[in-house]
Amino acid sequence: MDGTDPFLDVSEEVATALAEERPVVALESSLITASPSLELPLAIEKSVRDAGAVPATIGVAGGRLLVGMDSEQIERIRSAAHVQKVSARELGAALAGGGLGATTVAGTIVAAERAGIEVFATAGIGGVHRGAQQTFDISPDLLQFTRTRMTVVSAGAKSILDARLTAEYLETAGVPVFGYGTDRLPRFYVRGGDIPVARIDDLHAAARAIRAHWLLNGRSAVLLTVPVDEAEAVDATLVEEAIAGALAEAERTGITGNKVSPFLMRAVSRATAGRTAAAGRSILLSTARVAGEVAVALAAERAGAVRAQR
Repeated sequence: MDGTDPFLDVSEEVATALAEERPVVALESSLITASPSLELPLAIEKSVRDAGAVPATIGVAGGRLLVGMDSEQIERIRSAAHVQKVSARELGAALAGGGLGATTVAGTIVAAERAGIEVFATAGIGGVHRGAQQTFDISPDLLQFTRTRMTVVSAGAKSILDARLTAEYLETAGVPVFGYGTDRLPRFYVRGGDIPVARIDDLHAAARAIRAHWLLNGRSAVLLTVPVDEAEAVDATLVEEAIAGALAEAERTGITGNKVSPFLMRAVSRATAGRTAAAGRSILLSTARVAGEVAVALAAERAGAVRAQR
């Protein structure tokens, strides 16, 4: 355990890997609260390990940020009756309160950077919500990307969001967005659309680009997007029709605020006959694997730079 940081409890495995400059991948704990069992969280960690990196699932307990949770700690958060959802702005209150917390994308990368981790994997990032021109509803993930030095591996922004406005926000904020094996921005369950991104086919080239960005631009995230496997992808037209219908129903029935997103997600799940569940699992495992591979490439890039300086 880490005894030097008043906010962190770093597992022995993660602390050792970081001290030896071996690859580590941070994982959020917010998805754990919706998991019916330990199987999926542990399968995600296994995907990271199979790629040659150490997984560090992050959560909150006892007034500390847990960096690298064991199966008992994961199960405690998964099965608890009440677990606070912790984004970046809730971190202070969550630690002061001393209860259990499940970190979101923004909350996780704050803790990961503090621990010295360079790579984070998730299924889909938050972004600009549909109708944000009127509501100003924008995920705190996007702002946190401008403040945190992290490689974020995901399948793009969640399908219920406005992909074009999210891409515009990231461009304005100076956050690089790469597509692994694609030149189109993935849209979570959907493989891609008409929004171009910089294609990268070699993760060692990606690691060099990431390291160069950090050296030149300092503190900001780099997004590496990974399309959902073709066999699990959901039809884009079907998703858009379901979202359009659900948005109209939400307006008619007065569903607003943080109730809109889960309402839209349920609508998409019904319209696709539950295919989104299989797609979501596929995304979680593939982004974890690619994140592990990127972490390995970054570690090799760092070691090569050190050798070159000698």
